[in-house]
Amino acid sequence: MTAPTPLSPGSQTPGFAFRYADGTEGHTDQLKGLYLVYFYPRDDTPGCTKEACAFRDIFEDFTKAGITVIGVSCDDDASHEKFRKKFSLPFPLAADTDQTLVKAFGVWGPKKFMGKEYEGIHRMSFLVSPDGKVLKTYPKVKPEEHAAEVLQDAQAHT
Repeated sequence: MTAPTPLSPGSQTPGFAFRYADGTEGHTDQLKGLYLVYFYPRDDTPGCTKEACAFRDIFEDFTKAGITVIGVSCDDDASHEKFRKKFSLPFPLAADTDQTLVKAFGVWGPKKFMGKEYEGIHRMSFLVSPDGKVLKTYPKVKPEEHAAEVLQDAQAHT
């Protein structure tokens, strides 16, 4: 197992599809402004819920600044929809069930939990320009504080 190697600033990101809260499909190629791609391990788990709710709580500020927030995990669309409804998440989620995105962004790698080692998603985020270039990489994320940190950084780029 190799350690995750996240994309660095200046790297080109792959384009990908996601589902908006209303169920319609979108694609990063259609976005006009900055966007944040945040990777999280699993829907409806404590840390992932804290992080998603922090984005939800200041989502209007992201919208006013023209910034799209997109959450990505390896859960499927049905799991995402349940998670979104349970916590009233207004932003899009992308289902990466085949691990294409987590590997392309370099957030997949070895993890340890309760003494067991396994491969999974590392909680990381990327602030991305409209042309798909990484502006900032967030390799260490604190779920409760991350949304405010990203908003501040994103506003500095707009």
